[in-house]
Amino acid sequence: MPHHGENPPVENYDGLPTGEIKHRIKALSPPELDKLLHYEHTHADRPAVTRLIESRRKELRTTDATPTPGGEAPRPGGATPKGTSPVTPDTSPEPFSAPPHGTPHQSGQPKSNRH
Repeated sequence: MPHHGENPPVENYDGLPTGEIKHRIKALSPPELDKLLHYEHTHADRPAVTRLIESRRKELRTTDATPTPGGEAPRPGGATPKGTSPVTPDTSPEPFSAPPHGTPHQSGQPKSNRH
């Protein structure tokens, strides 16, 4: 049964896909992972997410691993809007025309001249 008023240590946690959760939990300490695991069990209780959290907890407790930066929420405006390109005129290559056949030094031949 969900406990109301409880907040997970990850911003917007309930709306995150599993792949994003995997990235975001890298910045959590073992006590924060314990809190998140409890939250997951009492709310959605997703097996794949539970395994991710337990695996990260074990990694931090049994190795010299430490929480790593990069678990923050994506910054607004940092993502490229859907249907647009992050390429700007400054980052795009010079325009060129590819040769119609072969290489620039070796012209192609029409099919009728092949033997």
